[in-house]
Amino acid sequence: MNIRNFSIIAHIDHGKSTLADRILELTGAVPPRQMREQILDDMELERERGITIKAKAVRLQYQYLGTNYIFNLIDTPGHVDFTYEVSRALAACEGAVLLVDATQGVEAQTLANVLLARQHNLKIIPVINKIDLPRADPVLVSQQIKDNLAITDEPILVSAKEGTNIDKVLQAIIEKIPQPARDISSPLAALIFDSYYDPYRGVIIVVRIFSGRLRRGQKIMFFSNKNTYEVQEIGYLCLGMFPSEELVAGEVGYIVAGIKNIHDVKIGDTITATENPVDKPRPGYREIKPFVFAGLYPQTSEYEDLAKALAKLHLSDAAFFYTPETSTALGFGFRCGFLGTLHLEIVRERLRREFGIDLLVTIPNVVYRIVKKDGSMEYVDNPVKFPSSAQIAEVFEPYVRTTIVLPNEYLGNTATLLQNRRARQIMMTTLEGNKSLLVYEMPLAEMIFGFYDALKSVSRGYASFDYEHIEPRPGNLVKLEVLLNQEPLDAFALIVHRDAAYIQAKNLAEKLKELIPRHLFEIPIQVRVDGRIIARQTIPAKRKDVLAKCYGGDITRKRKLLEKQKEGKKRMRQFGRVSIPTDAFLALLSYGNPSGKEK
Repeated sequence: MNIRNFSIIAHIDHGKSTLADRILELTGAVPPRQMREQILDDMELERERGITIKAKAVRLQYQYLGTNYIFNLIDTPGHVDFTYEVSRALAACEGAVLLVDATQGVEAQTLANVLLARQHNLKIIPVINKIDLPRADPVLVSQQIKDNLAITDEPILVSAKEGTNIDKVLQAIIEKIPQPARDISSPLAALIFDSYYDPYRGVIIVVRIFSGRLRRGQKIMFFSNKNTYEVQEIGYLCLGMFPSEELVAGEVGYIVAGIKNIHDVKIGDTITATENPVDKPRPGYREIKPFVFAGLYPQTSEYEDLAKALAKLHLSDAAFFYTPETSTALGFGFRCGFLGTLHLEIVRERLRREFGIDLLVTIPNVVYRIVKKDGSMEYVDNPVKFPSSAQIAEVFEPYVRTTIVLPNEYLGNTATLLQNRRARQIMMTTLEGNKSLLVYEMPLAEMIFGFYDALKSVSRGYASFDYEHIEPRPGNLVKLEVLLNQEPLDAFALIVHRDAAYIQAKNLAEKLKELIPRHLFEIPIQVRVDGRIIARQTIPAKRKDVLAKCYGGDITRKRKLLEKQKEGKKRMRQFGRVSIPTDAFLALLSYGNPSGKEK
């Protein structure tokens, strides 16, 4: 059996899903009448946004020079927030097809993906796509690949849209990507690299077999928790599930074992046989850590439904974490950790579409390490738990190293943007094709609040960026607390740099004044830092015309009615509850940035 396991990796919008479509067509996996664009992107959200969110595995058959080959193709996402999906896919492969746009050249995420592939010791096949476009410059891009990525193989020139030279890509996969090790006689070792929940069959596990055989009816064991199950069905994935009698070393497939407890399955775990198990698990994946945190609260009494939905979603997306929490303003919900703000948006939208749950989402935050004056240390991912400055000896905030690739004409505007975000330049290098590569270090909190949109704006969409997390560093940070009608509103608390506290507080108060509707009583909006009010706005009372029925008559009667109304409004202000619409929370999700600039 001739097998090739490979992934397609590229910067976002360089044509991964389109190339996968053409490969599926050429191998005959999809009949022409059933073919559609982005066929592997089966999630409605992926098709709407035009991006790949989940890595997809598909088994293909291809004949070359009279020999039959089996391809296990894993299509991967391109956005920086889903790098973890790429890493998981590469761990199941021996090679990778690196796709580069002939009009844009090497981008920031291209560099990151090449680094990931090399960390997994994969054979990289360079491919230049979109050669049919008028602005395509394959000669320049080929030179970029050699100079900036240190890949000496001659790139294959293709047009995935028109199907040009796709056969040459398949030929290179056969000739250059090594055959997986066929260690069939050793004990069973299968790496779990994906899973999802089926309401009728339980948890479906997607695995790569590294050694041994897996048969239907066999008893298996999860290495992490020692739980055992009997295999009910195994098979291959090819735009559907196709049962088979066994999977052997080198193959990719699925397992159905009647697993009802979704917490038994862990991405990166090793499956082995209960009889003659392996001595140690596969290396698996590095433990992913969330970097952006937000509270998710159901708009209605759907707390239990939300808990079940999060557990099922976590099966297919192991990169986000959740834990129960309570808010005085929003009630019972969950504190969730994400890899980035796009990841947060995708999870929220999937919960709405796939599980029918409408959510309120608090302002995103990062996790801070706080050293107190009494010598104790704690990690804070919720601004409500952030202690007062009097208790703090030092605060450490997470930093990222950002790599940006952009045309030289936008260097000035981009440098100003980065300076406003408290970023520090580490390196600047000139690339082929009138481009520059910038490396900056900046606080993660400055990046999660609209940085991507701001970068696209100042570069007119031509800049691309990637980032990696580095060590936390000291920061002069304070907590902004919002008081609504004298009551603290924990859902709108925010951690900002002290130098930006006043501007940010002023902007926050003004934004809340716009979003909260008028009530029958006056509502003060105050923002305080360390017990001191530094910004205030007032929502005026909605006036009811109590004199409407007074047609003439003594002025004293009108004054008496107005005084009575005035006293009533005082009591309402004291005891009345302020109604905050859902739109206010949703609008503040993408609100501002911690620097308080670019407003």
